[in-house]
Amino acid sequence: MDNLAPLIADLALILICAGIMTLIFKKLKQPLVLGYIVAGFIASPHFTLTPSVMDAASIHVWSDIGVIFLLFALGLEFSFKKIVKVGGPAIIAALTIIIGMIFLGFVVGSAFGWSKMDALFLGGMICMSSTTIIYKAFQDLGLSQKRFAGLVMSILILEDILAVVLMVILSTVAVSTNFEGGELVMSILKLVFFLVLWLLVGIYIIPLILRKTRSLMNDETLLVVSLGLCFMMVVIAAKTGFSAAFGAFIMGSILSETLEAEHIERLVKPVKDLFGAIFFVSVGMMVDPAMIGQYWLPILIITITVILGQSFFATVGVLLSGQPLKTAVQSGCALTQIGEFSFIIASLGVALGVTSNFLYPIVVAVSVITIFLTPYMIRLSGPAYGFLQSHLPTKLLSFLESYAGSAEPRSGADNTWRQYLGNVISAVLIYGILCIAICIIGFTALVPLAERWIPGIWSHVVAAFVILALLAPFLRAMMIKYNKSEEFSTLWEESKSNRAPLVASVVIRILLAMGFVLYTLARLFHVSVLLILLLALLVIGYMLFSRWAKHSAHRLEETFMTNLRSRDMQAEQAGQKKPEYASRLLDKDLHLADFDIPAEVDWAGSELSSLNFGQRYGVHVVSIMRGNRRINIPKASTRLFPQDRIQVIGTDKDLEIFGKALERHQDDSPENWSNDEMVLRRLIIGPTSPFLGLNLVQAGIRDKYHCLVAGIEKPDGTLHVPNAQLPFEDGDILWLVGEHKDIDALMGEKY
Repeated sequence: MDNLAPLIADLALILICAGIMTLIFKKLKQPLVLGYIVAGFIASPHFTLTPSVMDAASIHVWSDIGVIFLLFALGLEFSFKKIVKVGGPAIIAALTIIIGMIFLGFVVGSAFGWSKMDALFLGGMICMSSTTIIYKAFQDLGLSQKRFAGLVMSILILEDILAVVLMVILSTVAVSTNFEGGELVMSILKLVFFLVLWLLVGIYIIPLILRKTRSLMNDETLLVVSLGLCFMMVVIAAKTGFSAAFGAFIMGSILSETLEAEHIERLVKPVKDLFGAIFFVSVGMMVDPAMIGQYWLPILIITITVILGQSFFATVGVLLSGQPLKTAVQSGCALTQIGEFSFIIASLGVALGVTSNFLYPIVVAVSVITIFLTPYMIRLSGPAYGFLQSHLPTKLLSFLESYAGSAEPRSGADNTWRQYLGNVISAVLIYGILCIAICIIGFTALVPLAERWIPGIWSHVVAAFVILALLAPFLRAMMIKYNKSEEFSTLWEESKSNRAPLVASVVIRILLAMGFVLYTLARLFHVSVLLILLLALLVIGYMLFSRWAKHSAHRLEETFMTNLRSRDMQAEQAGQKKPEYASRLLDKDLHLADFDIPAEVDWAGSELSSLNFGQRYGVHVVSIMRGNRRINIPKASTRLFPQDRIQVIGTDKDLEIFGKALERHQDDSPENWSNDEMVLRRLIIGPTSPFLGLNLVQAGIRDKYHCLVAGIEKPDGTLHVPNAQLPFEDGDILWLVGEHKDIDALMGEKY
């Protein structure tokens, strides 16, 4: 217990400091990340007014675990599949920002006379904006429904994913201590190979395991299994030369495609929050006021570099993607800060021992300053756009406007060729990686095992049979897939000049598949080239015409696609996720937004035809989510009910007008509450009463005046239940229930 005492005391200190600071920063409505950094500074030896951490090494180990949990949770939230969904504008903008800021950071670091590694890591630290900070700022400023906000969040999703890739590249460069292009290219190819392999295998196998064991899973077992899978991938990534954080991110991305993803995310969140807090506290412990005072000039210059550089490259990137100038300026002003990933990349440099001690506190100081300035920079986007619009040359503004208008997706033969070739190249890449992995496993594990247990040439015969059987479904898919697709048929019928390239694309894929078969046979059998070639042709022919290979390929692909899309399909059906086409609307002047129908809105119960949203507000209802039911493309006779969630399509301006109209039609203002109050009054039927001699139906008390006769009191004091057929008599007292205004109208006098 004596050995544990310093660790427990340190943990108590940092958690007490973190708890106090989070309460203070929550009260001040500031990001909690900054509170953790301040807590770390208070618990560090640099702050002498409070006790300090005694065993900093153990805290750093825990902070490394915190990075693993942070990246695991990030993977659960942002899957690699989202790269495809964010759309072209986000991809172009994110790449422009990352490449531009890395170059700018390297130039600034070199200008200070820092080492190449310090300058390179500085570029990596300042190229990533903070998803958490921007999301909170959009919520606070009420900008979440704006078009540019959706584009900014798409850019951030891509940046978070590319940040993990950047960490792997920086690790490779740091270990090799040089910038040789060939080695870097090989590292990137290795990264792509393992990335695709792990995702394909993981998305195929892990959802099946979770589905088969669902009846055995409670909160405890699911948490243990999920964390076990996370740390298993951490170990695998470390064994193959990648960082632990990269492995955690990959497993999170795999689990994010399962139906249990939200459940896992909820279970992991407390653990992630705890270790994440320790990580950010450890960041604060690295802050040395003396060093910040010494390097105040670099901090100031880097802060200016981040604000101007991020806004410039983001604006340019969004403009290059074909978006209007206003959207580009708004996006650029929103991305002017650095956050969580800056700390993670900084800690990576410290862990690898390739960055100087001064770099970490400098980046923390820059991050704090830029985070505080984020809301003001977002508000500055309006004046900045107005300034540019009034000062840029008219020709340049006209060019930007025409460029944005011409950035529509191209149609016709060019677009069809692009879709066909994109599909074919993706298929060749995916199936090729799987085939390479099968060959590697086959020759490193299966062949030695066969040679040990099976005598003579038969060991190689068995090994060849198993390897080729495993390759068959994937090689057949590589050769056949998309040969009967709509794009292939369209291009084939459209022009005879298209037929030769189409045939060539099929032949090239067959030759690639032939290469895998030739490689396998040539390594296992030392016979003549002609015989090997003949055997390879027979094997390829069997793969092309084999029903077993065809059914196996279809079954594997169907299972994979079901696992990949199961969560999305479930979320779309429940109305928790916008449909896939919504992301494509960012390329046009349209947007898809969700609105909840409050219980008090006077639209509730009305048919869509009578509401006429299209003519009145320029928006159209594409889906209605009602409980677990989803109504797509509702009819004009469909009614809206309280608590419905509707998905509405329209321009930013129209959606804003529609949202304000929805609020205006909520009859919940205090001045109306008195009118809605139900009251009990009595009405005496006298000789001159217009209701004398009439029954309830004839008097129209319910239908005409919206009041209810609760009882009829006779002159002798007895109370009778109302009878709709009996006429009112002189001296009867009607006890009426209704709203103030209706009772007043019925009785003809005010109370």
